[in-house]
Amino acid sequence: MGGKYRITGDKYPRMRPHRRRGRLAVVVVACGAVLGVAGWGTLQLIDVFTGGGGTATAADGCSKNTTKAGPAASASPSAAPSGGAGAGTAAGAGAVPGAVPKPAQITVNVFNATTRSGLAKTTADELKRRGFKIGEVGNAAKQYDKKVAGTGMLLGPASSLNTSLPVLATQLGTAERRTDAARKGTAVDLIIGNGFKALTGQAEATKALAALAAPHPTAGATTKKAC
Repeated sequence: MGGKYRITGDKYPRMRPHRRRGRLAVVVVACGAVLGVAGWGTLQLIDVFTGGGGTATAADGCSKNTTKAGPAASASPSAAPSGGAGAGTAAGAGAVPGAVPKPAQITVNVFNATTRSGLAKTTADELKRRGFKIGEVGNAAKQYDKKVAGTGMLLGPASSLNTSLPVLATQLGTAERRTDAARKGTAVDLIIGNGFKALTGQAEATKALAALAAPHPTAGATTKKAC
């Protein structure tokens, strides 16, 4: 080529476009975001497989320590209501706190309030065989005679409500329980009613007696539920 401008030599300058720095920045930011999301997902997977550090709630099957609001329920059988009349306050099947006496420590008077003869004697003999001490045996007083419609009535002083009466009730679980605040001494009465057939079976009575004598948790005791 001629003229004022002339290219000499065998090397020519390379003609290339300028790099677009803006596009490069976008690519860098996008890569960083992808890496961040991948890292977060990895942490979540690790947390799932290792049972990560959340606090267990009731939905997980575990609960915090619980405090019992009151005394444990009694293991004594419930008393069946009777239509018989008589002095004294009806005794419910409430809780029996503390230790209860053994049958050998309880004196039982057995009275027959039915028209069937011999029930007091045979029942007293069976109670004696089961370990109870026997006191008086005979017919019921006029105020109870032929007036006890249920299987029987257990009658004792106020102090027997949570001691002797529940123990005797294990031998006749359907009997009504009553206490007489004016009554003295520690002996209790078993008054046989018109619905009486027999004492509770000895195996069942022994089981009920063992449950009654078992120690109960004290009020306010805390228990921890296992997961």
